[in-house]
Amino acid sequence: MPPAPRTLNIGILAHVDAGKTSLTERLLFDTGTIRRLGSVDDGSTQTDTGAIERQRGITVHSAVAAFRVGDTQVNLIDTPGHSDFVAEVERALGVLDAAVLVLSAVEGVQAQTRVLMRTLREARLPTLVFANKIDRAGARTDALIAEIRRKLTPHAASMTHVRDAGTRAATTEPRTFTDPRFRSALGELLAEHDDTLLARVVDGPEPTPADLSGALADQTAKALVHPVYFGSAISGQGVDALIAAIVAMAPEPAQNPAPDPVAPPRGTVFAVERDPSSGHKTAYLRLFEGEVTNRQWLTFASPGTRTTHTGRLTALDVVGAGTDDSRTSLAPGNIGKLRGLPDIRVGDHLGRPPARTPRFAAPTLQSVVRPREPGTTQAARLHRALTDLAEQDPLIRARTEPGGAISVLLYGEVQKEVIAATLAAAYGIAAVFEPSRTVCTERLTGTGEAVVGMDRGPAPSGHWATVGLRVTPAPYGSGTAFGTRPNWARCHGRSTRRSRKPSTKRCARAAARTAGRSRTARSRSSARGSTASSARRATSAPSPGSSWAAPCGKPVPRSTSPTVPSSWRCRPTPSRRSPPVLPRWARSSRRAAPRARRGCSAAPSRPVWSRPSSSGCPASPTERESGGRARRTNAR
Repeated sequence: MPPAPRTLNIGILAHVDAGKTSLTERLLFDTGTIRRLGSVDDGSTQTDTGAIERQRGITVHSAVAAFRVGDTQVNLIDTPGHSDFVAEVERALGVLDAAVLVLSAVEGVQAQTRVLMRTLREARLPTLVFANKIDRAGARTDALIAEIRRKLTPHAASMTHVRDAGTRAATTEPRTFTDPRFRSALGELLAEHDDTLLARVVDGPEPTPADLSGALADQTAKALVHPVYFGSAISGQGVDALIAAIVAMAPEPAQNPAPDPVAPPRGTVFAVERDPSSGHKTAYLRLFEGEVTNRQWLTFASPGTRTTHTGRLTALDVVGAGTDDSRTSLAPGNIGKLRGLPDIRVGDHLGRPPARTPRFAAPTLQSVVRPREPGTTQAARLHRALTDLAEQDPLIRARTEPGGAISVLLYGEVQKEVIAATLAAAYGIAAVFEPSRTVCTERLTGTGEAVVGMDRGPAPSGHWATVGLRVTPAPYGSGTAFGTRPNWARCHGRSTRRSRKPSTKRCARAAARTAGRSRTARSRSSARGSTASSARRATSAPSPGSSWAAPCGKPVPRSTSPTVPSSWRCRPTPSRRSPPVLPRWARSSRRAAPRARRGCSAAPSRPVWSRPSSSGCPASPTERESGGRARRTNAR
């Protein structure tokens, strides 16, 4: 069988118990993919493969199945319907081309249905609506269309006519463009987004069936209009019309180009399965660009971090490829099963990271997990098992609490029960969960800033730094972002036109100039009441090779750099000795500090040295405000 030139990835989404898995099974059966129709009650469906899913009759993890109609391959991604597993839906939305939203014709629009439809509309994802269970008592048709337009989307177009709704003899008939009432209603709906079509509806001539069909396909692809189909997944009524609508949304071969072997591969891992016996992982990768072949080395990156891991594929299976299929590589648009990557996790991306934002709220409940049997061995096994589960669902965020207990984040109590059953069945660990509590998050309400000057002393390098930090609240859901102020250096008297690394010689000269100003200030202060000759003696240079003493009494060799030693900032001693005379190049004149530059705000305070105390050692540092370059003086 030749490879299909058109590939479409469809997600099946629904509120719990709306018949989503039964519809997936019916689609596979009607297209000839499977020979026997499975049942959710019997636990024989193709997508619910886990033991817990078969026992409870609910979908816990996303599953992938494929069918082919003509030259079009459709990859079905069956997602969980329970709100406790909405994280699986979040990851599946990033790899879908379109979606089918399933709702019950009896219960109508439910809570999770509204959440899913709002998310699909925000993502601009083409969506078809399938009203299931028309053969059950209480099924509605016209009232359901009105409810959909009121609660989900105002642009819902009914594409099927139902007879004997609410009985086992319920049947469906597709609406045709030869019906004038249907053509008129559909033309008015489509004209809301097409001015040309609106002019023809109002002034004439009347749009032709071909015009309406093309406008419906175009607006459905742009997520402006949502066709509604009625049917029953159990009896198969209305499924043929749904399959035809799904195939019509597939891109043409010209829009689905051949893989470029030069382009680097880019894709997203949206599901990971672990073999309970061997522990080997199977990752589901949706490829967007490039090409992936077997035995190829791939580098994946974790979302939100800079962590990467590289591995070599040991097996590659293309979803939908049969035994007679000639596909041996993964092409753009397809989904592949990757094996041989031990460090792979859900959400890892291959190549350039996707530009996506969270569409659902984070878990709001937290519970502490402990092994039923005390001991460090059981605690270590529990931690290892929860770490493995976090690879399949990173949002549980298993972490160790003080005291050795492990906490997990949850969406609801059903998720807690499923995790406990998984620990018991797959890992043989009996875990005890404490009652869930609400996760409280502190958020900023205002802006705060602070500036701290760090003085490491006038070392030979003259190193010093000023660090400023400003914390500002961001929009809700935007996360944490780090950045720098472009005018920070300009507003603090430093040039930003060029960036130079501070050299040791330049820092030493700056420290020497600081020491010269300190010595000058000290000499002028001590010269009050002294003669000019004594002032000159205080600044006489020592002989070469000699040493001088700091105020603490510690000798300092003359061969050191002419800067202020770090030993100056110490306890005062009764003896007062003269500091060394600095060379001419290190002497500096008294210059006023530059003013704040125009356009700068009030500069934050910086630590400087205050006037000397009577004991001879510098006083404690104080915080002063300066509009330009802060000068540091060590006056005595």
